[in-house]
Amino acid sequence: MTKIQIDGAEYNVDTLSEHAKKLVVELQKIDLRIQETQNMSAILTKAKKAYIADLKTEMLATKAGFHFGDD
Repeated sequence: MTKIQIDGAEYNVDTLSEHAKKLVVELQKIDLRIQETQNMSAILTKAKKAYIADLKTEMLATKAGFHFGDD
């Protein structure tokens, strides 16, 4: 028995109309897409921070005349 919660109320999906069941499926797809987008945002934010850190190291190395990196 699958249930869905909307506005604090819980509904049994098995008792819904076919149209409502299709809407539940679409809602689940949207929820999955939102989660995927949030995950991608976290990955991109981490990459951005890494690039900023590398850029700061490069600028410091250039200013100091000493190379700190692995390259």
